Order: sequence, then C-alpha cells, then structure tokens
Amino acid sequence: MRIKILDRRHLSEAEARPVAELLVKVFPRRSLDERLSKFMNDWRDYSGPEAEHPRSMIIRDGDRVLAHAAAAPRAIGTSEGELTVVALSQVATDPEARGRKLGQAVVRAVFELVDHGPFPHSLFQTSHQVRPFYDKLGAGLVTNRIVNSLADDPNQNPFWDEVVMRYPIAKHWPEGEIDLRGPGW
Repeated sequence: MRIKILDRRHLSEAEARPVAELLVKVFPRRSLDERLSKFMNDWRDYSGPEAEHPRSMIIRDGDRVLAHAAAAPRAIGTSEGELTVVALSQVATDPEARGRKLGQAVVRAVFELVDHGPFPHSLFQTSHQVRPFYDKLGAGLVTNRIVNSLADDPNQNPFWDEVVMRYPIAKHWPEGEIDLRGPGW
C-alpha cells in the first residue's frame, strides 16, 4: 500500500479523473463533471508558501483510486492571531476496499504534515458516526464557536457536519471564537 501525493496546483485530467470518480461514488451529491472541474481547478492559482501547497493523498490499484484525503492550507483567525492550519477534507475510501485501513493511511499522511511538516494543526469536520475513527488517530473535538466573517451571515457555522475536530488533540489550541475567513471544507 503506497501513498501517492498529487500536487493540486498541477493536475492533468488523467490524474484528476480517478479521484473525481471515487468522490462521486462516495459523495454522489455532485456530478462527475462538477467534481472533475472542481478538483482540477480549485488550487491552480495557489501562491502561498511552497511547503504549504495543496495536495491530495491517494492510494491506487492500477488506474483506480481506492482512498483519498485532501490537504490544503487555510489561514484562520483565532484569539491568538492568524493561524494557518491544514484543512483535511474529501476523505473517501472505495466501498469495495473498506476494511483494509486505506482511509486511515491517507489521513495519517495528511497528519504527517502536522507531525513533521509546516502546519501546527489540522482542522476538519465530520459526523458523530465517523468521529471515533479520528479519535483513534489522535484528533479531538473542537468546542470553539466557528464563524465565517466573510459570509452574508457571519454568525452561521460555516461547517455543515455536526462535529468539528482538530489534530493533534494533545497540542495547545486557542480558546475563543475561530473565524474560518471563508466557507467550510
């Protein structure tokens, strides 16, 4: 089981299509064309620090992507000032490949960007049902109020899932309100 890292700034359609196919299979609310376009184009204009560039961790079986986790920089506002976290999103495992710890492997690869890389924390949302998966990996619940100061209704939580988590739980996290300064992920 080898993890491949895709640089989200420079994706060809041949690299992006198998990921988009997996995401549509696991999260069918968007069409393949929408997923493919978004996956290929969201980060083309990234101009931040090289070490923080957006990427995807994938596990393949031939041409098929079996597991995926996206990692992207997000500068958030905290009571202690601006903090750039790695936004974990689009964690997906092909239903036919579940039970092989592939999801765990791609999430751990993202968390390595915290453990040995440029980010102090990872921030993400999930469901109550999936929370134990992340708890076992060393993540924990975020109890801060989450806002988006750039939204029409800045007081509305920009995350849509019921659980917000951070990694690692054992590391200091700012108290008070967290401003995502943009939509949830």
